[in-house]
Amino acid sequence: MTEHPRDYIKPELMACCGAREIADGDVVVVGTGFPTMSANIAKHTHAPRAVMMQESGVYDARPRRPALSVGDACLNPGAAMIGGLTDVMGMFLQGGWVDVGFLSGSQVDRFGNLNTTCIGPYDRPKNRLPGSGGANPIGALAKRCLIIVQHDPKRLPARVDFITTPGYIDGPGAREKWGLPRGTGPHVIITNKAVLRFDPDTKEAYLASYHPGSTIDEIRAATGWDLRVADDVHETEPPGAEELKTIREVLDPNRMIRIYEGKGYV
Repeated sequence: MTEHPRDYIKPELMACCGAREIADGDVVVVGTGFPTMSANIAKHTHAPRAVMMQESGVYDARPRRPALSVGDACLNPGAAMIGGLTDVMGMFLQGGWVDVGFLSGSQVDRFGNLNTTCIGPYDRPKNRLPGSGGANPIGALAKRCLIIVQHDPKRLPARVDFITTPGYIDGPGAREKWGLPRGTGPHVIITNKAVLRFDPDTKEAYLASYHPGSTIDEIRAATGWDLRVADDVHETEPPGAEELKTIREVLDPNRMIRIYEGKGYV
């Protein structure tokens, strides 16, 4: 029986939710923060043969502290390969070798489309955002994408203002229509309140589990569309003792993950 300590914080739960989506042997494109934490939790627990790859071209990194960026020098010692951006985007993603990609955005809609370009109309935006970076090819070509975002109606609208990175675009068949590889697309949305998954028929996100302390009504009210609730909806499994030990003693002994509490991930 898995032991579940009660002294965890919400960012730790979110990181563990991401880790549980990674299978042994997966090739995972990660950035900094939650993605790297999740991939490392998986690697130190149930998926020892999972391989991490940064957008910067570092393959099978084994950092001894949380990386501050995808180009942090701590990623280099012991890595299997130190390449470049074209190796990741070209050889690995276009070659179909990437199993999992982690993504986030200022907006994520019901079909898993991400917006990191602008809030409001493109020609007269209220806010101009950083843009795609490597998110578009990751969302287009990784076999499955894990999305991490804060849960509120502005970040989870029914429709994003601009599709920077394609999810299921406007529903069934859309990815194939636009030439994206069959069988790819968003797999799960992990928020600070819940885990959303995608209906295989409608391609729309639905509520699969609610985090301890959250309610179904609260989550639906904080979602920008009429969020469907799974018949088997349940409470999200809290972090296990082994997962928390990995986070606190191996990956993040200085508790840098607490910065996310200050950013609203509570």
